[in-house]
Amino acid sequence: MAAGGTRNGGVWDGGLRNIRVWDALVLSAAALSLVGAQVTQETKEVPENQPVDIPCSAYRSAWRDARIEWKFQKGSSLVLFYYAGQLTEPYKDRVVFSVTSIHFNTVTREDTGKYICEVVGDGSQIAKSEVNLIVQVPPSKPVAHVPSSATIGRTAVLRCSESDGSPPPTFRWYRDGMLVPADPKSSLSFRNSSYTLDSATGELTFNPVSAFDTGDYYCEASNNVGMAQRSDTARMEASEVNVGGIVAAVVVLLMLLGLIAFGIWFAYSRGYFQRKPTASKKVIYSQPSQRSDGEFKQTSSFLV
Repeated sequence: MAAGGTRNGGVWDGGLRNIRVWDALVLSAAALSLVGAQVTQETKEVPENQPVDIPCSAYRSAWRDARIEWKFQKGSSLVLFYYAGQLTEPYKDRVVFSVTSIHFNTVTREDTGKYICEVVGDGSQIAKSEVNLIVQVPPSKPVAHVPSSATIGRTAVLRCSESDGSPPPTFRWYRDGMLVPADPKSSLSFRNSSYTLDSATGELTFNPVSAFDTGDYYCEASNNVGMAQRSDTARMEASEVNVGGIVAAVVVLLMLLGLIAFGIWFAYSRGYFQRKPTASKKVIYSQPSQRSDGEFKQTSSFLV
């Protein structure tokens, strides 16, 4: 029995060693298979204030000794989301972790960003998956920046801005209630205009401005979430350069300068700018009276 038990134990111990070796081979093969391979990526969209599950596609159940780390990237900022077996602040009360996914009880627009799941074994990364989460937020009322006047032959730029929409909205422009097409030559109403329209940035650039560009303008923002939002209307007047007005202004300025010069000359000629003479001290001497040789008497006086 003892010998049998030893043999059975040896078989059992050998089986455990084989399992460990197999797991190590699986991890090594997975790491080798990822050399030069692309990272798994996907995009999910969910309305604001709704729950969502973000999967960790990189995880495999065969990787028993592997551990999972989550990171959150928003712009240039990268923070740890799940590390050392626990959620970090401020996700502890909002997220439920499992080896295959993370679950948000509710999401806000601040949760929009990239969620990175990394599977790590023996201190090195085995696999990684990324989920780009877009929390859907309808656009707010945009603001139309329209110049009140534009000179014919020059460049004029109209801008439409909006800051709340997620995903970022696209923009459209209207003139006198008519949609401004991307190509002015495609519409009889706009074929005499020359402009470029960027629907992503909301910029409408007239180059050059023509008399046909006068009108009432407003812009519209939409991102397929909720209703499209429209800005207030603003009017732009296209006009020629007022050459006559410029000439008249120059003539008036020259006349004004001539009057100033004449006034200065007249004042000088009348002596208004001459310095007044200052009073000088006067000394009055009186002739000494006849006196004897032995007599001395001061007879001069000074008057200041």
